[in-house]
Amino acid sequence: MFEWLNNQPNGTVGEMQFGIFTVGDVTADPTTGRTPSEHERIKAMVTIALKAEEVGLDVFATGEHHNPPFVPSSPTTMLGYIAARTERLILSTSTTLITTNDPVKIAEDFAMLQHLADGRVDLMLGRGNTGPVYPWFGKDIRQGIPLAVENYALLHKLWREDVVDWAGKFRTPLQSFTSTPRPLDGVPPFVWHGSIRSPEIAEQAAYYGDGFFANNIFWPKDHFKRLINLYRERYAHYGHGTPQQAIVGLGGQVFVRKNSQDAVREFRPYFDNAPVYGHGPSLEDFTDQTPLTVGSPQEVIDKTLAFRDTFGDYQRQLFLMDHAGLPLKTVLEQLDILGEEIVPVLREEFAKKRPADVPDGPTHQALVASRDAEVTEPQEAQA
Repeated sequence: MFEWLNNQPNGTVGEMQFGIFTVGDVTADPTTGRTPSEHERIKAMVTIALKAEEVGLDVFATGEHHNPPFVPSSPTTMLGYIAARTERLILSTSTTLITTNDPVKIAEDFAMLQHLADGRVDLMLGRGNTGPVYPWFGKDIRQGIPLAVENYALLHKLWREDVVDWAGKFRTPLQSFTSTPRPLDGVPPFVWHGSIRSPEIAEQAAYYGDGFFANNIFWPKDHFKRLINLYRERYAHYGHGTPQQAIVGLGGQVFVRKNSQDAVREFRPYFDNAPVYGHGPSLEDFTDQTPLTVGSPQEVIDKTLAFRDTFGDYQRQLFLMDHAGLPLKTVLEQLDILGEEIVPVLREEFAKKRPADVPDGPTHQALVASRDAEVTEPQEAQA
């Protein structure tokens, strides 16, 4: 399974992956009172993705929401547009709602995107954090976990079997159904299962040998350490590799300036008024208890490197940088600093201590190489 350790083709992303994710909120700038239009926000997200590739980041991920003040209701539409304007960037989601989307439509949409982007696609499945979305799509929030389990079982099958017969609890049966297009090169997009609270989702990721993304941006690290350790243990239990070889991703939040005093002064009004955490804990308390780093490039480097001490070696680090009403100009300045001063140091420092048997961040090319190696080995054994 881990041939991708040594099969990173030239021009693909190997080792640890760094990127950004967006939740696509439309929030007033508390320093000016101005709220961007939905059109402005959507266009800004595209500009941010293009900037991510320009500054050398590996991944851009968008959330999925179906309610104001968020705009990314159709992630594959946005990612398809970005795919046409980029060459190297891995395009992902920071949530694809496995509970309220039809798994057949997910299978079709992401396979189509995979072809258009020449394989530069993966996705993160989650249940979302908006309760009303369930009845909007005809689902019962009380069935959130069973929906996630059943729907992914079907999605997994649709991508791996050309003709599917299937019956379950939550959708109409399928008889001799073929999802089209088939995955590029016969290899489905890599799947991350995202969770901030549910051990059942960590178990699900482990069972399938998929990635587990702990978006640890709100709660103290001990909570996420338990989830990640559970995932690692169960990953090994199901025979996918050692606990250290489990595929882990982490979230993070960053606001950076040349010195920490300027960063804190500039970011404080955005933090204090942010829809997700404003009017709650102080900025100082929040930075102490969560991955949020507001400070100098070196402070961001030091805090991010410390994640490995808590969670072990991992494969993907995504930062949230465009929320809380921050103007586009500021976000682009942040990405320049991240790409030029922070990520190069993180790559080098993480690589220094990375054990040889820890897998690289997943890419389509590496997964194809791994599949082909698995096919070749039995043939060689027979010969």
